[in-house]
Amino acid sequence: MKNEGNPSRLDRVVADAIRQRQTREAGYREQALKIYPWICGRCSREFTRTNLRELTVHHKNHNHDDNPPDGSNWELLCLYCHDNEHARLLDAEAAAKTGAGGARNDNRATAQPFANLKDLLKRER
Repeated sequence: MKNEGNPSRLDRVVADAIRQRQTREAGYREQALKIYPWICGRCSREFTRTNLRELTVHHKNHNHDDNPPDGSNWELLCLYCHDNEHARLLDAEAAAKTGAGGARNDNRATAQPFANLKDLLKRER
C-alpha cells in the first residue's frame, strides 16, 4: 500500500509531466488566440469569449512540441472538427496497417482560410 504522505517517484514524474504539458498548452493556446481570428478553420464557426473554451489549437504536423512563435504549425478548430481531424488520421493509419487503404492517403486538413489575410488587410488601408 502506498504511503499517502510520500508519493512514489513514478507519481512525481507523472504529476510533473502533466503540469509541464498544461503550462506548454496554456502558452501556445494563448499565443494562437492572439494571432488568429476566433473562427474554426474547418467549419467557419465563430467564437466569442462565452464559448471560446470550445475552440482548440490543432498542430498541423501532430507534434505538440513543435510550437513556432509565428503559429505556422497551428490552426484553430472547434472541438468537433478537431476530434474529426484526429479520428481521420487514426482511421487512415489503421487502414494502412490492414492494407485496406492502399497507399497512405494523408487526409489532414488542408484548408487555409486565412492564407491571404495579410494581403487583404494591406488593401484596406
